[in-house]
Formats: sequence, structure tokens, C-alpha cells
Amino acid sequence: MPRFPHIIFDLDGTLIDSAPAILASFRDAFSAVSMTPALPIAADIIGPPLTETLELLSASHDPALIARLADAFKASYDSSGYRHTTAFDGVTEMLQRLMQTGARLSIATNKRIYPTRLILEHLGWQDFFGDIYALDLFTPRLPDKAAMIGRLLGDRGIAADLAVYIGDRAEDGQSADANHLAFIAASWGYGSLTAAETAAHWQMASTPGQLAQMLGA
Repeated sequence: MPRFPHIIFDLDGTLIDSAPAILASFRDAFSAVSMTPALPIAADIIGPPLTETLELLSASHDPALIARLADAFKASYDSSGYRHTTAFDGVTEMLQRLMQTGARLSIATNKRIYPTRLILEHLGWQDFFGDIYALDLFTPRLPDKAAMIGRLLGDRGIAADLAVYIGDRAEDGQSADANHLAFIAASWGYGSLTAAETAAHWQMASTPGQLAQMLGA
């Protein structure tokens, strides 16, 4: 029997190594508008929603500029960039093991829904997940990850004590806390949570195999 009947995953930096694709498309976006980013385009920017990251990289909140950058990023990423995404070692096997326990797997990601679906198909994962939630899946767009997880729980009638959220950043743990969910940090991911960022009640898994064991697979 699975430890939790419902297992909800973050995507970028937790299940997938999306850095090569995302960073290339950010570079394409700034090149398209003939602008030099205010910060280095490096893996530590990956995770927050697109608009938030573009505001950080551009050091601007100008809606017109951010819209131009976002359009350029999407044109690059959605056409071919996403194909450079790979799974972290051991993740596919972990997902298979968890499915065999009878747990229902879902995704709640800051990534846009369109490339999320493209990536799942690219990796052959489309049958692993019962629900795929993104901020832009709804109109109006959901404000943050905590609201997205809450929406998923509410839509599916999932009690908080029957679900766990898996992510790699402090934001992920805080979003789980906001919904009274257990949280397990994927320390192999991009977030690399420090001791200062890790709440005492959060757990941590250093490999996908260890996570599978923790969840009863």
C-alpha cells in the first residue's frame, strides 16, 4: 500500500532537467528584443513563473517589454526548445514504481500547460499522471503554486492527509504547508534547499530511488 494515495509533483528541477532548453530560450528571447539581461542566465533562475523570471532578468516591470520577452521565449521554447528536456536519472523508474503501488500521481507546476504537455509526451510520461495542473490552466490565471495545489485538492476532493507534495524549492514546501500537505524535498533538484530554508517538519530525499522507498514503493 502506498504511504500516500495521492502524490503531487513539481516538474522543473524535480522530475526533469529542463535547464538547457529553458536557458537557451531565455537567451533567444533577449536576443530577439536586442537587450542584455540584467542578471546571468543560469540554472538558479529556473522555477518561478515565466513573467516573474523575465521581470527579474530584465530588471523591469514594464508590461510591454515583459510581453515581448514572453512571446519570444514561448516561440523558441514551444517550437523546438522543449525537446532538449531530459529526465533526471532514476526518475522514470521511480514513477513506474509509484504507479505500481496504486497511488495516483499528479503534477502541479509553474510551467505553462502547453509545453508541460509537450514535455510529458516527449518523455513518454503522458500515462503516468492523472492530473496536470499549471497556473495558466484556468481563466483567470491562478495567482501562485499554493492556490494551484489547493485547486487540485478541491477539484478532486482529496483530503490533505492523503496527499504529499514533492518539490525542490522552499516555495514548494511553503505551498504544501499552505494546504496542510506533507512535503518531501528532492535534494537532487535545482533548488538545493539549505538547512536554513528547510522547515523542521519537511522531509528530504537525496535520490529518486530513496523517494520511492519513502513513499512505500
